[in-house]
Amino acid sequence: VQLQASGGGLVQPGGSLRLSCAASGSIFSINPMNWYRQGPGKQHELVASIITGGSTNYADSVKGRFTISRDNAKNTVYLRMNSLKPEDTAVYYCNAWVRSDPGSKVVGYWGQGTLVTVSS
Repeated sequence: VQLQASGGGLVQPGGSLRLSCAASGSIFSINPMNWYRQGPGKQHELVASIITGGSTNYADSVKGRFTISRDNAKNTVYLRMNSLKPEDTAVYYCNAWVRSDPGSKVVGYWGQGTLVTVSS
C-alpha cells in the first residue's frame, strides 16, 4: 500500500489550501484516515481524523478552520485548510490504517509529507 500526498505550498496568512492523499495497492478497507503535522521545533501533532462513516475529530488548534473529508471510492482523504496562520507552517503527513483483505490485520501506512508554509 502506498499513500501519495499533494497540495502543499506557500500561502499568505488568511489564505487557504487543500491537501489530498490517495491510497493505492491492496486495500479492503481504510479506517481511520488521519492528517498529522510537524512544524519547525515542534512535536508531531495529530491534526484531524475521519472514519468511514464520516465522523471526524480535530485538534483544538485547527477547529473551525480545517475540514477533513474522504472519498471512499477513491481511497482518498482531503484536508481543507482555511484562515491559515503562520503557526500552521509544517510538513503535513497523511496516515491510513489499512486492512488489505477481510481476514488480515490492520496495518498503518504513512505518506511522504507535503510542506505547507504560511508567510507573507
